[in-house]
Amino acid sequence: MPKRVDHARRRDEIALVACKAIAEHGFARATVAQIAQTAGYTTGMVAYYFDSKQEIILAALRLILKRMDQRLQGVPGAPRAGLLEVLSEALPIDAQRRTECAFWTAFWGQLAADAHLKRLNAWVHREYRKLFERCLAEQWPESQTWPAAVQAQVLRSLITFLNGVTTSAVSSPRDWPARTQLRQLELHLLLLREWAHGAARA
Repeated sequence: MPKRVDHARRRDEIALVACKAIAEHGFARATVAQIAQTAGYTTGMVAYYFDSKQEIILAALRLILKRMDQRLQGVPGAPRAGLLEVLSEALPIDAQRRTECAFWTAFWGQLAADAHLKRLNAWVHREYRKLFERCLAEQWPESQTWPAAVQAQVLRSLITFLNGVTTSAVSSPRDWPARTQLRQLELHLLLLREWAHGAARA
């Protein structure tokens, strides 16, 4: 009986290898042939699933967003986490998340020269924003009573902060260990919440 192939799983495997290859070698040096070799497949096998390197990149972006979404939601039935703990799932504080975040920063570095990647990034940003919008609503219920302008400012500030810490931690890991990242996130949340309450009352 022929072995059944899980095509969705194989696509995810290739996308995950692409994340690692790009994180380690950079965007330009991580070729389709190298990704195929690292995954243990032939170039033809990868070509069966993806028409181009950009398709692999898109699959990698979707996979990272999916994994981040799962982490942000937490384990079903587990005690409710605070916003600090939830948002820490988006920071490069362990090996898996460092790989994902290194991929993000490599991707961002290519945007200025590639119109197609700019369009992908616009889509990614919308999805990313939805994830954190949901986190705020769940973890800070009072945020739903704030004026729309305050909600938008808090969300923008939070995403900007997370992106900044991610970039700093990927480029200077010794200066940004997990403990430092979490302390800075805790401080930012305290200041942001205090500002939001004041702005909502004004």
